[in-house]
Amino acid sequence: MHDRGISILEKYDLEASAASRGRGALICQTGQGLVLIREYYGSTRKLEYQAKLLEKISGQKEIHVDTLKRNKEENYITVDKENIPYLVKNWYDGKECDTQSRKDIMRSVKALASLHKTMQMPVWEHYVRESLLSEYERHNRELRKIKKFIFQKHQKNEFERCYLEHADRYLCCAEEAFKRISQSSYDRLRTVSLERGCVCHGAFHQHNILMWDSETAVVNFDNWNYDVQMADLYQFMRKILEKHGWDKELGKEMIQSYCEIRPLIKEERENLAVRFAYPEKFWKLANYYYTHNKVWIPKKNLEKLKKLISQYEKWLEFVESINTLEK
Repeated sequence: MHDRGISILEKYDLEASAASRGRGALICQTGQGLVLIREYYGSTRKLEYQAKLLEKISGQKEIHVDTLKRNKEENYITVDKENIPYLVKNWYDGKECDTQSRKDIMRSVKALASLHKTMQMPVWEHYVRESLLSEYERHNRELRKIKKFIFQKHQKNEFERCYLEHADRYLCCAEEAFKRISQSSYDRLRTVSLERGCVCHGAFHQHNILMWDSETAVVNFDNWNYDVQMADLYQFMRKILEKHGWDKELGKEMIQSYCEIRPLIKEERENLAVRFAYPEKFWKLANYYYTHNKVWIPKKNLEKLKKLISQYEKWLEFVESINTLEK
């Protein structure tokens, strides 16, 4: 985004005294504090729901969020002279969660638990997340399809050879996870979650968690959706644990920290355990390979695949340890 985005601040009765670039955005110091300006091309209706969600969270005052600002015409979206739509959000001068800091990790998990206690809204069907049963079934079909595709290739590159060598054991784990969730209480848990209007952040990771002093802010709710809230906790834990070699004690501490704020019921513990049993990262790498240029495989993707495979035994040990959550 170009600095000309600053010009829209006049439609908010704001003036920037300083500006710096953030992640695809512009952060400005104004008389009303820090604001963030960024382009927006999403749904206007979803944005209205998002604004209501953020207002509800900010009213609890436990966790800071990047509430949306209305312009002088009471709109959230402001179009500049070049017809580029922008959002303006309240922002915070904090550092991102350090994924190597246990203190930061636990603060983040507790912030998520506080959010989950608050994030409930009347359900808008268009933004209900796909059932995990449907998702796993679809992913498993894709894994089998990709395996067959690579197997039939006469000349295979290093990524393809590596993938094919380990595909069977990951596919076996994927099918077992699907079987487990099919026989679990997931359907009932999902039904109850939707009846209550439970909302997930949708992208709860270190880049969307800001910290300063004893305060924490969670930002960038663009991917919010209605779902079982264990989806957020699982995604954050998986990303952290991959970086820490599937440290069982760290995983246990993260769950305990979450439960200090929002205790988990038996069905949620069961659901969290099943999510960890599914080889999601393996599917993601396979899906990226299949849907992108297969002639040239990014070196980074091969490195990710090799790292994933090297952690296979540690991952299985973690899955086995977290299965006790179901009991």
